[in-house]
Amino acid sequence: MALTVDEKSLKHGVLSLVVTLVEVIQEALERQALRRMEGGDLSPEELNRLGEALLELDEAMTEIKEEHGITVSVADIHRGLDEVVDDVVDKLVNPSRWAQEAGPREGLR
Repeated sequence: MALTVDEKSLKHGVLSLVVTLVEVIQEALERQALRRMEGGDLSPEELNRLGEALLELDEAMTEIKEEHGITVSVADIHRGLDEVVDDVVDKLVNPSRWAQEAGPREGLR
């Protein structure tokens, strides 16, 4: 049985995933920048350069999404990643939930 791959769909999916990952990294950078700003670790010049760089990255990401028609798929992937992270954090905060979901295991009596 031959595997049929739609090249356009594959490129769309891979680009959507890459853009989503860049957005996640961008969000982490923004949070780190905010912490450094609030901690007084940045000079006014550094703060200005960082703000401009993050703004340029945001504009570039928006342009890429619009140009390739992946705005909705990136949002869907991002939402899915957020749900996974929320679930993992909830299980770490509430280990009993994790144990309940795992259920009884064979041989562990």
